[in-house]
Amino acid sequence: MIRLAEGWEEYEVLATGDGYKLERWGDAVLLRPDPQVIWKCSRDLFADKSISAVYHRNEKGGGSWEMRKPLPESWTLSYRDLTFRVKPMGFKHTGLFPEQAYHWDRMRALVRGAKRKVKVLNLFAYTGGATVALAKEGAEVVHVDAAKGMVERAGENARLTGISSGIRYIVDDCKKFVLRELRRGNRYDAIVMDPPSYGRGPGGEMWKIESELFPFVSLAAELLSDDPLFFLINSYTTGLQPAVLGNILTLCLKGRRGNIEAYEVGLPTAEGIPLPCGAGGIFINER
Repeated sequence: MIRLAEGWEEYEVLATGDGYKLERWGDAVLLRPDPQVIWKCSRDLFADKSISAVYHRNEKGGGSWEMRKPLPESWTLSYRDLTFRVKPMGFKHTGLFPEQAYHWDRMRALVRGAKRKVKVLNLFAYTGGATVALAKEGAEVVHVDAAKGMVERAGENARLTGISSGIRYIVDDCKKFVLRELRRGNRYDAIVMDPPSYGRGPGGEMWKIESELFPFVSLAAELLSDDPLFFLINSYTTGLQPAVLGNILTLCLKGRRGNIEAYEVGLPTAEGIPLPCGAGGIFINER
């Protein structure tokens, strides 16, 4: 089953096909590659006159933006009561993954329903979509990412949303941080992670999801409190099925009473078809 982020007003997938998606980000229309879009489009997306910018891949990897209309260097985009800074960045990104709004809503509901102070660890936290959503709901969040620039953007997103406290920002390799927290005896009521397919920590530490994810989840699970709320894994790795995340959670959280779900995450489109955007797996405590 695919879970769609259907609450957006300022973002929309206008069309898909031939390896690309046409999206509206507020007043800007961007055309970006998408490896999941292997179907044909009924029209030439590159000919769309509303396009502000197109991201072109090159044969050596990476790519560049072609600006077709004047765009500010960055602008803000709101989702419900959350506000984020977006901008065309390297490797086709904008600093925000709109499909994650499904998880933002779900985690906020869990925190709200807990009726207690909830301490959350957000690993591979990027620009802080989940961090901002959880902090807005009153959770205390520790935000960890190896990229200093992304952590700074997370702080800006929190300020744009009106959050001035409740978030601790850490620039570090996630595995090293988890190991230190275990030694310190710190525990968390919820853990969120959005691991990359490949990556390097600030000290050159290598990450490859196929070999690293299971032992890392097993390690992070030791940080859960005696009465945890949830453990969420999101993955964009092409070919990594939702059941893989479900199996990892089942094995790593063996002995804990709760429900585990695994599913695709996606976006609705103006064409009436869902756009798949990755996989999610969540453990929810049986209270």
